[in-house]
Amino acid sequence: MTMALGLYLGIFAAALGALLSRSRLISHLLLGLTGLFGLLYGLVSYGLMAMVLPFLMLIVAGVQAASVIGADRAAKFDDDEKTMFSGPLAGLGRAQARRLIDQGMWIEGRPGDVLVREGEPAAQLYFLATGAGDVHSRGNLVGRVVPGQLIGEATVLGESAAIATVTLTQPSRFWCAQGRALNAFLAANPDARHALEHSFTISLREKLDAMNRAAAPTA
Repeated sequence: MTMALGLYLGIFAAALGALLSRSRLISHLLLGLTGLFGLLYGLVSYGLMAMVLPFLMLIVAGVQAASVIGADRAAKFDDDEKTMFSGPLAGLGRAQARRLIDQGMWIEGRPGDVLVREGEPAAQLYFLATGAGDVHSRGNLVGRVVPGQLIGEATVLGESAAIATVTLTQPSRFWCAQGRALNAFLAANPDARHALEHSFTISLREKLDAMNRAAAPTA
């Protein structure tokens, strides 16, 4: 394989990786690599004039990557937000997680507060930072929510009615985001939606398993 052919293949491999990547930073870096390969390919095959466009692409990608890195470094989190960032938002960059958290607000809850009611659409998404709650379905206790869990995933996954009622049993602190505002943000930020939906899948599986265990007849 000649150097020119290797660089030619590298251009398309890096460009394909940039298209497939769900991370903005990685996408920008791969686009920069595409520009670098193009610059070298132009120099090897055609001379200096062929380096202009690849060089511009390399510069633009570098500026965009630097912007993402700078935003990530500037993003700050308090203790509750750090728990959320390392939990359901673990697949996001710091800046993207900061913007998603800013779509909601932190609220102090009291025992007896109902977050989600069975049979009704969940209008908000919650993340429980401290405290606890009971999960009832058809009047039966089928599970409990603990710190680190999401509540009301149906808000984002669809408009289906909640399958259980979630009631706080302890003084609690939780993050709450309105479904419409959150969905609008996720529609404009598909990488954030992908990371959140992955967490939803895990959370829903855990809750369904708990409900099935609670409903199973005991020997």
